[in-house]
Amino acid sequence: MNKLPPILAIILITIMLVLSVISLRQESAIMDEVAHIPAGYSYLTQRDYRLNPEHPPLLKDLSAIPLLFIKNINFPDQLYSWTTKVNGQWDFGFNFLYNSGNDADKIIFLSRLPMLLLLIALGFFIWRWTKKLYGKWPALLAIFLFALAPTFIAHGRYVTTDVGAAFGFFAAIYFFIKWLQESNKKNLILAGIFFGIAQLIKFSLFLLFPYFGLLLLIWIFIKWQENKKFFKTLIAYSLKFLLILIIGYILIYPVYLFHISNYPAERQISDTDFLASHFPFKPIYKPLVWMAEQPILRPYAQYFLGLFMVFQRATGGNTTYFLGEVTNQGWSNYFPIVYLIKTPFALHILTIISLLFLAWQIRFKKAKQWLKKYFVEISMLIFLIVYWTVSIKSNLNIGVRHILPIFPFVYILISGQIKRLFDYIKKLEPRPGKYLTLIGWNVLIITCLVLYGLSSLSIFPYYLTHFNELVGGSENGYKYVTDSNLDWGQDLKRLAKWVDEQKIEKIKVDYFGGATVEYYLGDKYQEWHGDWDSTGLKGWLAVSATFLQQGRAIPTKGWQQPTDYYMWLNQYEPVKVIGNSIFVFYID
Repeated sequence: MNKLPPILAIILITIMLVLSVISLRQESAIMDEVAHIPAGYSYLTQRDYRLNPEHPPLLKDLSAIPLLFIKNINFPDQLYSWTTKVNGQWDFGFNFLYNSGNDADKIIFLSRLPMLLLLIALGFFIWRWTKKLYGKWPALLAIFLFALAPTFIAHGRYVTTDVGAAFGFFAAIYFFIKWLQESNKKNLILAGIFFGIAQLIKFSLFLLFPYFGLLLLIWIFIKWQENKKFFKTLIAYSLKFLLILIIGYILIYPVYLFHISNYPAERQISDTDFLASHFPFKPIYKPLVWMAEQPILRPYAQYFLGLFMVFQRATGGNTTYFLGEVTNQGWSNYFPIVYLIKTPFALHILTIISLLFLAWQIRFKKAKQWLKKYFVEISMLIFLIVYWTVSIKSNLNIGVRHILPIFPFVYILISGQIKRLFDYIKKLEPRPGKYLTLIGWNVLIITCLVLYGLSSLSIFPYYLTHFNELVGGSENGYKYVTDSNLDWGQDLKRLAKWVDEQKIEKIKVDYFGGATVEYYLGDKYQEWHGDWDSTGLKGWLAVSATFLQQGRAIPTKGWQQPTDYYMWLNQYEPVKVIGNSIFVFYID
């Protein structure tokens, strides 16, 4: 029986990959891929970092590796968006994919395949850590929750940074805690390496700084209780922690050095000057430009430029539709509600069971004993609290994908509590009620897992649009949130297929996403935008859910732009909804 859990875990990850590959072939480019795919290709072939500096290079590099084996990809380096425009990633991206004679579908498909490696790597670490903490069967439960999670299947297929961020947080935290518990040279180096890798994946992983600092203080307190030597312990661990940070930032340097090796120094300085001059935090402007002017500091200048660009965007927010309203200022209840409705309902039941059993256990423990014995679990809970707090306070409300890093820890903690629940029941004195209780809990847990699996399989292949039973399923998701929760432009190929099947000759399209409508619809496409005058409009009209809902929303929190431009569509029922994200109307 001990050999069965790892075999089943491999089967589950294989199912996850198969579902991902089959569904990703059907989908057009999502919005962020327009920037990421061409940027990654430019890094490896041009060694120039003028595109997409607001994201570190590692994942974009990974996605571009298969493209190196395609002959005759045209890199349009004469475009204004490359030669002159500062960070012209969007113009360049659309032209690279769709207007330069390249096979866009082939490039998009091949670029997405390496991203699946992140799912495998994250699955491996989830298995490894859960097995170490609780054993093989709880590890299998954690893998089940991960492998059939609609959100991970959805975002694991795209050339974006979100699953990478989940992997980066998880792996870096795993090795940091391992170093705390076994403070040797090997673990210190590994903690430093994975901290550096995390910083090269996504700038939000800068959050590891304060989080690691908090864990370090807790661990020093635990050790102080044992050896009564506070200052000696504080100094020893603080110096080693500093070494971890140094190792991480040493790793960053050669990676960025490679990526700017053909980036003209004068161009980097002027780009940095322009971008940094728009930062709300003005004291950082001159130091960044100064760093870009120093040859030896250019790699770090590019790194910190991207980091502060992300801080700026998180502060400024993004245009978002949420519960009938639209703004760019964000809502404090956005992520809790998105998590509530985008996560399989069965996981919420398992979470409630786990929390209730955890609360029941805590009442029998003393705080110091609990802190030392369950340091790993407490560290995970602290991460959840820290990450939730930062997310709730952020103005950047664009999707459940931004809280993906919390999910692996939720899966592990649930698996651990379910194991402890059954261990407790088994230790009860033999009596008829014990076996009935055991059977009842087994039935409840198995029912939850079956429902969880069905929620994933039933949404195939439209994983991005998954919503749970609390809102009536995926067909109702657009009423609550849009953007990357539902409509990221992934269904344009499906729209083109449907238009062909229906033999529609002309159709107006208001499309949100990472493709060009002409590329897939050709001369059947007629340009349309929501703010155009709809008087006398006749015939077929397709509107992306993001634009449709923003055009029917109530402005809030100082939003000044028009939001009523699609109210007139309320009198029409859609003839077809493509993939839950594109609404097709016939106007007569």
